[in-house]
Amino acid sequence: MTASATSAPDMAAWPLLDPHRAHLGRALLDWTATTDDSLPRLCLLRGGRASGKSYLLAWFLAGSASHPRTAAHAAVPSDGLTAEALAWEMGRQLGYGPVPPHRLLNRVAADQRPLLVLVPDFHLAGRGHPDQPSATSQKIVDELLSPLVQFPHVRAVVEAGSTDLLGTLDHHVIDLGEASFPGAAHPSTAAPDFASLFGAIPRTVDGRPDWSQAPRTIRRHILDTALHTDDDGAAVRALLADPGFLIHGSTTAITTALHSTATPAPSGLRAIWERAAPQLSSVDHSDTERGALLHAASLGTSPTLSEYLRPLADQHCWTATWAQHGVPAATHSQLPGNDGRLLVSDPLGRLHTHDPATGHRTGVLPSPPAIRPSGIAGSGTDALLILDETGPLHPLTSDEEGMAATVLGHIASHHSHALLTSDTHRPTALGSCPQSSLAAIGDASGTVHLWSLAEYRPTPQTWRLHTVPVTAVTCLRLPDEDLTFAISAAFDGSIRLWETSQRPMESPVDQRPALVTALAAASTPAGPLLAAAWNDSEIHLWHILSGKVQILPLLYRCSALALTPTGQLTVSGPDGLHAIRLDLDRLWA
Repeated sequence: MTASATSAPDMAAWPLLDPHRAHLGRALLDWTATTDDSLPRLCLLRGGRASGKSYLLAWFLAGSASHPRTAAHAAVPSDGLTAEALAWEMGRQLGYGPVPPHRLLNRVAADQRPLLVLVPDFHLAGRGHPDQPSATSQKIVDELLSPLVQFPHVRAVVEAGSTDLLGTLDHHVIDLGEASFPGAAHPSTAAPDFASLFGAIPRTVDGRPDWSQAPRTIRRHILDTALHTDDDGAAVRALLADPGFLIHGSTTAITTALHSTATPAPSGLRAIWERAAPQLSSVDHSDTERGALLHAASLGTSPTLSEYLRPLADQHCWTATWAQHGVPAATHSQLPGNDGRLLVSDPLGRLHTHDPATGHRTGVLPSPPAIRPSGIAGSGTDALLILDETGPLHPLTSDEEGMAATVLGHIASHHSHALLTSDTHRPTALGSCPQSSLAAIGDASGTVHLWSLAEYRPTPQTWRLHTVPVTAVTCLRLPDEDLTFAISAAFDGSIRLWETSQRPMESPVDQRPALVTALAAASTPAGPLLAAAWNDSEIHLWHILSGKVQILPLLYRCSALALTPTGQLTVSGPDGLHAIRLDLDRLWA
C-alpha cells in the first residue's frame, strides 16, 4: 500500500520504534494516511500473544495527532467490554455522549467528519456467562464494528490477535507474527477464587465490605467470578443488593449480568441500571457523583435504594428530588405565579399541569388536537403561546376577547406573516422567563425575537445572533439592575448572550461539537444562572456574572428545562419528567 507524497506522514514525528518493527509502523502509517478510497477501511493487527500488537498501537496513538489522516478520534481498549460498553466509551470520545450501539451508528451516519477509530484488545472482548451472546466478540462485530466500517467516512484499526471474527469483512492485515515481543509479560491464566477475592476487601467499622477501598482488580472481576463459580446464586444476589458494590463495581460486569434473566437481582434493579449504567461507565465521576447518579436513577422505582443513597447524594452539588418515569414529555414550561406549576405537553400534544414539588399530575388543560407542542410560554394556564413542532405559533386563551388573546394572537400572526415571505423566518425555538411575562422566539435564520406577553407591542426586540437555525432559547429579567437577557443556541453548537439594551456579545458564551437541546435561566440567591442541556448527555450551568461553569451528567434525554430561583432544575424528554435540586453554594465552591 502506498500513500501519496503529500499525505505520507513523517515517522520522525512519532516516538522511536523498536527497529525490528519499524516496517510495521511504516505500514500502519501508510494505511491510515492513504487517500485512496478503494482501499479497505478496516485494518486488522494480527499476531500471537505478546507479539507487540498493543505496543504498536500505543506507539501509533502517541504520534497520531501530528498528521491529519492519522489523527485518532477514538481509542477504546475493549478487553472485557461488551458491545454496549464499547459504544458508551466510543460515543464519549467522539463527542456524542454515552449512547447505545444503535444510537452511536445513527450519530456516526450524521457526522460529517472523516473518523479514525482504534480498538485495542478486541480479541479479549466479551463479558459474562459463556452461554450468553455478550460473552463473545461476535456481538460487537454484529452490532457495532461491521456496520461502523460500512460508512465511507469511517476507518478502523482493530487489534484482532488470532481471532478471525472480522475476516469476512473487507480488510487490510498487518501481521506481527507469533514471536513474543522482547520483554513482554505473560499474564497468569489461573482463575481467581471468589472467597479469596471477597476476603481481601477491606471492611467498615461495622464489618461491611468497604468497596471504595477495594483493589481495582477485585472490583472489576468479583462479579464475573461469582457468576462462574456460585452454584446457588447467593453471592451474586448479595453483590447486586449491595449499594456500595453498585457504585464501585464494574459497570460492564453488572450490566452484562443483569441482561441475563437467569441472574438473581433485586426488584427494579434492571430498570434502574439501564438508566444509570451509561453514565456510571465513565471513570471521570467521583464516588459522590456516582452515588448521586444511582440515587437519581432509583427514584420512583426503588424507595429502599433511593433512601439508602440519599445521604451520599445530599453531599453532592446536585441531588435528584423526584422522577416521573412514566410521563414522557415533548416539552414543558414553568408557569408564572407563586405555586410555580409545571405545564407539560406529552408526545400526543395533550397538556397537563404538574406539582413542582412532587412531579405529580394536578390537572388537564384543553388543547387543540392537531398541535404537537415543541415549546410553551405563557403568563398563566389561561394565556399560552405554543410552538408547534412544524413551525407555526398558536395562541391558547380562555377569553378570546380579552387582552391576552389580543397580545398572543398578534405575536402568532406576526410570525405567520413573516413565514409567508421566507422559510428562514420559521420559528424553531420558544422560551419564556417565568419570573416576568416575556417570551423569546428563535427562528431558522438565527434571529431571536423578544416579546412581552402582558402588553401589546407592534414589534419585538430583534437581533440576528446566529447564522444557522436556533435550537433553543430562553430569557431572563433582572429588575433590580434593569437588565434583560436573551440567550440562544444554534445548530453550530454555539450559545450566545444578548443583553437587550446593548449589542450582543461578540463571542459565544460557549461553542462545542454538540447541540444544545434546551435552555433555562433564573435569578437565584447565588446570582443569575443559565442551564444548557446538550445532546452528548451533559448539562452545563453558568454563573452568568462570573462566567464560572459546572457540568452535570444527564441520565435522561432532554428536550426541555425549567429553572426556579431556588435552584430546582426540571428536565423533561422521552424518558420522563425529573427534578434536580442544585446546592447553589456548593455548586461554585
